[in-house]
Amino acid sequence: MRMVFRWYCEGNDRIPLRHIKQIPGVEGIVWALHDLAAGEEWPMERILEVKEQADRYGLNIEVVESVNVHEDIKLGLPSRDQYIENYKRTIEKLAKAGVKVICYNFMPVFDWTRTELFKELEDGSTALFFEKAKVENMDPMELVKKIAWNPDFSMPGWEPERLKHLSRLFAAYKNVSEEDLWHNLQYFLEQIIPIAESNNIKMAIHPDDPPWSIFGLPRIITNREGIRRLLSLLDSPFNGVTLCSGSLGANPDNNIVDMINEFSERIPFAHIRNVRIYENGDFIETSHRTSDGSVDICGIVKAYHDNGFTGYARPDHGRHIFDEECRPGYGLYDRALGIMYLWGIWDALERAGMHEQEQSGRKKDVRHE
Repeated sequence: MRMVFRWYCEGNDRIPLRHIKQIPGVEGIVWALHDLAAGEEWPMERILEVKEQADRYGLNIEVVESVNVHEDIKLGLPSRDQYIENYKRTIEKLAKAGVKVICYNFMPVFDWTRTELFKELEDGSTALFFEKAKVENMDPMELVKKIAWNPDFSMPGWEPERLKHLSRLFAAYKNVSEEDLWHNLQYFLEQIIPIAESNNIKMAIHPDDPPWSIFGLPRIITNREGIRRLLSLLDSPFNGVTLCSGSLGANPDNNIVDMINEFSERIPFAHIRNVRIYENGDFIETSHRTSDGSVDICGIVKAYHDNGFTGYARPDHGRHIFDEECRPGYGLYDRALGIMYLWGIWDALERAGMHEQEQSGRKKDVRHE
């Protein structure tokens, strides 16, 4: 397991790279050029600028999250081909800078949905919260105003420039079914995966967050069957999944451990986080500790360990603790605590494996005597 840490780049993240470097076991950053609109070709000089910043602290830039997919590609419009060409050229440039994995998603309009950014937990910390009934009864524009227009932080997937055309986007998706979205995703992958393969970059789709339809929009990467279908569209090791335990884990019917066991060879990147699910369908993000939420984080890390996982992993959203003023879900302190929890489980499994080998060796020696 190769530990990485999401960073929003200089001028857009209050966490300096020197602090990330001090978290044990972190070897790289997960980054993107968040100021560029979906569909734009990334300039090489901007890519190299981030690489130079990371190089100063001995951190790699091998995971990008995300090179966003333009809505015209998801909608299957004739204009999609130009945006796909831009995507291909961006892949080629990222490969030259040493990138190995690109995380992306295929969610219409909204990349993720929460109804509250700083919901207070029992211990006084705050976290991202999803209130199911509120989403079912609210105007999408109300949610945009609450999340997108934050004066302090840009919110990936909620860029005001894109969402000011919300009414037009909803109208465009009115007659787009889940099967249509699957067809458009396949078209995209058939164009992209050969380029990714020739540049040794693995494409890793992020599951829908949360894993069900929002505001009537189609969603397709929501469960085990959806992931299985995705991977079968192009049976290539370069067509993979970013397995997010928090996104998929918001639905208690999703067994993340079983997914890891089935798809481990096609998971180049893992998001590991916990959520607490309530009986009414609401959920809130918690610490990474297994007992604090509804997701079996211990079992998830064990599944990765048992399957010999050598891909990249990052702690996903954390709480906001110790009065830290930070981007919602992306403070330093709780994600650093999460990393140490994940390493603690991993190290215990490693030690147990070494002990078993020693015991097995001793038994063999006794038999030989």
